[in-house]
Amino acid sequence: MTLIEAVRATIRRLHYSPRTEEAYIHWIRQFFRFHHGKHPRQMGAEEVTAFLNDLAVARRSAASTQNQALCALLFLYKRVLDLQIPQLEALERARRPEHLATVLSRKDALTLLEHLIPPLRLIGELLYGSGLRLLEALSIRVKDVDLDRRQITVRRGKGQHDRPALLPVRARGELQAQLDAVAQRHEKELAVRRGEVDLPHALRAKMPGAATSLAWQYLFPASRPCTDPATGRQVLYHLHGSRRGHRGLAVRCRRDACAAGHA
Repeated sequence: MTLIEAVRATIRRLHYSPRTEEAYIHWIRQFFRFHHGKHPRQMGAEEVTAFLNDLAVARRSAASTQNQALCALLFLYKRVLDLQIPQLEALERARRPEHLATVLSRKDALTLLEHLIPPLRLIGELLYGSGLRLLEALSIRVKDVDLDRRQITVRRGKGQHDRPALLPVRARGELQAQLDAVAQRHEKELAVRRGEVDLPHALRAKMPGAATSLAWQYLFPASRPCTDPATGRQVLYHLHGSRRGHRGLAVRCRRDACAAGHA
């Protein structure tokens, strides 16, 4: 197992998000290149500080960028290599600029939502009315929607915690229509012996029928299936929150699963 493979294995064992995995791998590779491929066990606080200072001073990276790189390197040393890094006393911290937040008025927000095309309008309603992050909204499954209680259950949100979110009253009609559309599509998929979705962790072994059940289908499914890297089976994933692609949302599976598609 290479070091990068060990990093991936550790991230997945700890159930970090795919985005965190992608970011950490990126910065660890940048760290290698900066020190000409030198192994991290042969480096310490001095080399880590030099790399992070280069980000802040030479590359003039944002404070959030430098912090993300620092977290990636701390993960590499503590979680993967089981080594402790001494205090980074000579670290030059990138300055965090002070900006006044630009917040849309209620009227402006509603006007913006009215110009979105379904299902993007419903996604926008959930972001605005339920306070969901984009990936949290896209990852909603049918079973997570409770119209009677006007509640959406967010699974593995920030910090890998579940939490309830209020369902906006104005989104109830569109949400019911989207649930009906997902159910109709799922029936057609099952008729041609498809309709599987990816399942978290070891749930496929515990609940073999969950992958083809309506309850586990995504509320905002992709237009076509892709290969699940964990099982090698063809599964249906959710819309991907990329800016590229048709109507601002590309339909794409995980980067290590299959190539990008279009809605």
